[in-house]
Amino acid sequence: MAERRVNIGWAEGLHARPASIFVRAATASGVPVTIARAGGAPVNAASMLAVLSLGAQGGEEIVLASDADGADAALDRLAKLVAEGLEELPETV
Repeated sequence: MAERRVNIGWAEGLHARPASIFVRAATASGVPVTIARAGGAPVNAASMLAVLSLGAQGGEEIVLASDADGADAALDRLAKLVAEGLEELPETV
């Protein structure tokens, strides 16, 4: 299973707008991805309610994981998005 550990770059964490940006990117990746707080249970990264339920705060470490074909590239893109706290989806997502 491919995995990326990354600190959340959005000051407000994965709440409302940042969560929606992340969920859209996870869905667009075309591979099933899970997200978890470090040491916590993983949830579906393409589910807005699941991502919001994490209550992940800015600066906190999260774990992105997938065992699908193409997982490494998808996780790299999602990790970059989360770490940089981008306000819009980049064209490459």
